[in-house]
Amino acid sequence: MARANRRLTRAARYGRYTGGPDPLAPPVDLSEALDAIGEDVMAGYSPERAMREFLRRGGRDQSGLDDLARRVAERRRELTRKHNLDGTLKEITELLEKAVRAERGQLARDVDMDDGDRMLAEMQLANLPASPAAAVSELSGYDWRSREARENYEKIKDLLGREMLDQRFAGMKQALESATDADRAAINDMLGDLNELLEAHRRGEDSQEQFDEFMDKHGHFFPEGPLNIDELLDSLAQRAAAAQRMRNSMTQEQRDELDALAQQAFGSPELMQSLAQLDGNLRSLRPGENWGGSERMDGGEGLGLGDGTGVFQDIADLDELADQLSQSYNGSQLDDLDLDKLSRQLGDDAAVDARTLQQLERALRDSGTLKRGTDGQLKLTPKAMRQLGKALLRDVAKRMSGRQGNRDLRQAGAAGEGSGATREWAFGDTEPWDVPRTISNAVTRSAGEGRPLGGGVRIEIGDVEVQETEARTQACVVLLVDTSFSMAMDGRWVPMKRTALALHTLIKSRFRGDDLQLIAFGRHAEVMDIEQLTGLEAQYEKGTNLHHALLLANRHFRKHPSAQPVLLIVTDGEPTSHLETSGEVFFSYPPHPVTVAYAVRELDNSMRLGAHTTFFRLGEDPGLARFIDAMAKRVDGTVVSPELDDLGAAVVGSYLGSRRGDDGYGGWGGRGWGGGAGGLGDGLYPGRSGWY
Repeated sequence: MARANRRLTRAARYGRYTGGPDPLAPPVDLSEALDAIGEDVMAGYSPERAMREFLRRGGRDQSGLDDLARRVAERRRELTRKHNLDGTLKEITELLEKAVRAERGQLARDVDMDDGDRMLAEMQLANLPASPAAAVSELSGYDWRSREARENYEKIKDLLGREMLDQRFAGMKQALESATDADRAAINDMLGDLNELLEAHRRGEDSQEQFDEFMDKHGHFFPEGPLNIDELLDSLAQRAAAAQRMRNSMTQEQRDELDALAQQAFGSPELMQSLAQLDGNLRSLRPGENWGGSERMDGGEGLGLGDGTGVFQDIADLDELADQLSQSYNGSQLDDLDLDKLSRQLGDDAAVDARTLQQLERALRDSGTLKRGTDGQLKLTPKAMRQLGKALLRDVAKRMSGRQGNRDLRQAGAAGEGSGATREWAFGDTEPWDVPRTISNAVTRSAGEGRPLGGGVRIEIGDVEVQETEARTQACVVLLVDTSFSMAMDGRWVPMKRTALALHTLIKSRFRGDDLQLIAFGRHAEVMDIEQLTGLEAQYEKGTNLHHALLLANRHFRKHPSAQPVLLIVTDGEPTSHLETSGEVFFSYPPHPVTVAYAVRELDNSMRLGAHTTFFRLGEDPGLARFIDAMAKRVDGTVVSPELDDLGAAVVGSYLGSRRGDDGYGGWGGRGWGGGAGGLGDGLYPGRSGWY
């Protein structure tokens, strides 16, 4: 084995990786995608649409589908604006002019030529038709005196033959530049065998053996190396269809000229017959190809028949890529992208961007971030909700830690104040270690085992003791969020959802003993889980049913009689609807006195249940401010009027303040911030306080 390894050359061991995605590349980062998708979901997008919107936009350092589609469109415009379709006719005209010019020079120099013959020849050359095709046809029987003129004239026939073949078989024009009669015979032989193979396939009588025999004999004409008849057909039909679209794009005069000139190709009418038969077979076997399309080509660079067919194939590839990048068809996914075509048309960088987007979509679907529900629609998974909530909570922490008077939460656990006692660590404990007792236990154990202590002390799990803490008070938290028409219209919809998700994440990760209920209230109220609230679309029915929301909140408080009730109300309007005893919703604007009375009565019930109440007033309406102030004063509650960007930090700070048993809002007062915003500070970051 060692000897074999030494025999490996450098070229055999090292080389550029060409096997698809780089296996050593780091995995794609989902954090940015998840943040963007979560933001769109909270704005009312479905998770499926939110994911596709992110893939379309791309990220900070990642091109999206829209950018790739723009580059595809620019490349297509470049091709159509750069070229025109008279390249072959111009080349034939130039060869014809060279032949006539050389012949006239020879006639003038030939002193031995009969003057009458000279005059007749000059008259024939002077009176050639303006049409290149007609001129070439008229000169077919001309007796050329100039060898150079004859060669140029013969080049016209050779050029036409090579161009005709290059239209069907890419690269044939260059391959047959110095073709011999034997080469032309081989072409005719290949075309005959190819038509026989295609006709047998059309009848269903072909076999793989017949195809293999054909490729063994004529495979050098097909450098793409098709493995079966279908691959061969696809390649030929795509090229032939592009040639037909090029013909469709020409003027009638150009088509007539080329049709007339085609009869001179190689001086062999059989070639045109074989090509016409080939086109017929391909149309019959691949009718789904685009045989009827056309393009307006009005640039300054002329295209020959072969090169023009290649350009029309490029245009077809670009159209296919545009369709793939649009992702607008049923069942579309990024794995449909043809990376080889993308690389060929836009370069390797575009293919790398597209491959990264494919990996990102695959990771979002396969990593547990998105799942397909029973209704077939994608949904954010609980894992995704936790990741999104943590990101929002970190943002809240940054806002709170940046305010004056805040203090960090340095406790590593969530069990309350230390009692002075210690106990052996058990799995799941989050209390801080008692370091002196832990080291003392390790020293005692080591001495008992007869181990020398000169090399240090090894701590084992059994040595660890943690500080016992007093049981903290459990809280029963209800967050009421206004989902009325005005919340959606005034840009408060997403901040409201971000607030709910941040509070939910805080309680589920840091204060697991507390019980949180989320209640959305618009025309009526409804208890929602965080996934339902996060995905809730904007509500455009009028009504702010605070009465119904407080009924549900008080029911939740009564289910937890031993917990401390915390009531947090986010709203931007006075109550305009209430729940009748019949279960029907009553709505009135301006607010009806009965509606207000019902809301006040339930708020009084919350106070009797011991709830700490905080109102988060959104907006600057003076009437709302007076109403909220009166409600808060009635129940000894607090009013906070935060900016939208500070709403999440305000609610989290109020919750933390209520848990500590202080003023119930963590130092928030009036507008903006006061001191001691819940003690959150930098403690949300990993490794700082053990929250995560």
